[in-house]
Amino acid sequence: MEGKWYLDEQLDFDRRLMRYRYQSIKDWFKGDNALELGTSDGTMTNLLVNDFKSLVTVDGSQELIDVIPQRPNLRKICSYFENFEPNEKFDTILMEHILEHVDDPVGLLKRAKKWLSPEGVIIAGVPNGDSIHRLAAVEMGLLKTKTQLNDRDHILGHQRVYTMESFLNDIKSTGLDIKHKGGVFLKPLSNGQIDKDWSNEMMDAFYNLGKQFPDHCAEIFVVCEL
Repeated sequence: MEGKWYLDEQLDFDRRLMRYRYQSIKDWFKGDNALELGTSDGTMTNLLVNDFKSLVTVDGSQELIDVIPQRPNLRKICSYFENFEPNEKFDTILMEHILEHVDDPVGLLKRAKKWLSPEGVIIAGVPNGDSIHRLAAVEMGLLKTKTQLNDRDHILGHQRVYTMESFLNDIKSTGLDIKHKGGVFLKPLSNGQIDKDWSNEMMDAFYNLGKQFPDHCAEIFVVCEL
């Protein structure tokens, strides 16, 4: 269901949010070779191939892997993250919106740590339980708590909703050194409402506002080193 949703039912705003995410993290990229865990529909992958001489992208869905165009500097691998065993080190490892999906996020972070080059970075991002739209849903009685899984979480296969505190706790438990933390897009409404009613100018404005209020953005990210 998850792979089919990404290909068939994803909103234009979902893809735009991925591009905002890319804009927010790209200044932290390091080196020439990168590993992307989780392809989604390839929106992020198709941007990353322009930043690295070598990019490996890994996803457990062959359906999602197949939709990404082949490029000379791109290697596509269909594998569950828990089974993936690279024979190389990476300067940049991207773990965007995967930790909320997996059974053992800390275990996966510890494995990724072993794949990182000595001067490299791991950039990880997750949806944020302290997002304005989630806090509003609690006030409206639509969610009992800000970290409760909603219908869309279940469709996407989410197992948890992070806050900045719980996210940083997972990262710190691995021994990784957090160099930077940030947020992406101040989101007062659902993706569907924004997709239907907002202009491009409104979306850009709330992306820029998010830089002032990172802990309450729709998404949060960290940049880590060994």
